[in-house]
Amino acid sequence: MSASKILIVEDEPNMVAGLRDNFEYEGFQVITALDGVEGLDRALKDSPDLVVLDVMMPKMSGLDVCKHLKAKRPSIPIIMLTARGQEVDKVVGLELGADDYVTKPFSYPELRARISALLRRSRRRPGTGRIKVGPLELDPIARQVWLRGVALDLSKKEFALTRALAGEPTRVFTREELLRGVWGFRSLGTTRTLDSHASRLRKKLNVQGDAFVVNVWGVGYRLMDGGLE
Repeated sequence: MSASKILIVEDEPNMVAGLRDNFEYEGFQVITALDGVEGLDRALKDSPDLVVLDVMMPKMSGLDVCKHLKAKRPSIPIIMLTARGQEVDKVVGLELGADDYVTKPFSYPELRARISALLRRSRRRPGTGRIKVGPLELDPIARQVWLRGVALDLSKKEFALTRALAGEPTRVFTREELLRGVWGFRSLGTTRTLDSHASRLRKKLNVQGDAFVVNVWGVGYRLMDGGLE
């Protein structure tokens, strides 16, 4: 638990400082944002394990941050901070995907207990962990892929091929393995299905000089990131 990364999105500097001190004392990694726009940006770029998000935020409300973040990264747990009397905000936040809420003023032990429960729950769910290969990130549950934080538009089979290769990014997968595992082919024949999908996927992933989908002549394909070599 203590190695987890927590993003605090809160516009009260004193509260941010207090939470940061407590979290860092317990060994958490802490990142912060003082407005909603910055909070959403940091959540998408830094991929925290959990977000503590105030409802009343400048530039973009916490409810809007929750809505946009859950649409793009549904596996990131969110705890909303609400003021007394904001019953409507609590209900709306939960409907938008927030996982829990704490009412201000609150005690640190209460918030800490809720964070621990959410982190345990998110780690028990099989297959919810995001996969990272250099600047490439996959969410198996949302079936979404990002490259440097930018969502990519992949077909179902393109995603399945990327998921298969990302499982062992330094290994060369044979054509037979991929055709059986991704397409379920029993008789391989001379199909060009794999090559055509790999070609389209390569064009979508190979940007800014990066070579991700590599054709190993006479064998098959691998997912290679320059940072791994």
